Amino acid sequence: QVQLVESGGGLVQPGGSLRLSCVASGSIFNIFTMGWYRQAPGKQRELVATITRGGSTNYADSVKGRFTISRDDAKNTVYLQMNSLKPEDTAVYYCNADLIVVLRTVYWGQGTQVTVSS
Repeated sequence: QVQLVESGGGLVQPGGSLRLSCVASGSIFNIFTMGWYRQAPGKQRELVATITRGGSTNYADSVKGRFTISRDDAKNTVYLQMNSLKPEDTAVYYCNADLIVVLRTVYWGQGTQVTVSS
């Protein structure tokens, strides 16, 4: 059984920073792309950032220059450093991982709430 567990969410003032972490656990053979997505109330889930096993990154235009995705393959962990946070960044943030246990499958975490408000 594979689990992805996010942490690091919370309440922060505009202009502040948060660092999200997501750890993948279980009998994982290999992890390919890992990513962060978010869903605000009344909106569809959207891509925030992804990172390949080789370290190539991709960001939504709305977070470029403010967010940084990274990964530690020794720990099966993906991070999202979020700086200069804005109220419009408020959402539930989900991590996902494209990985192999027996078959290649995409798994999702349960989400962590990020609220940007004064």
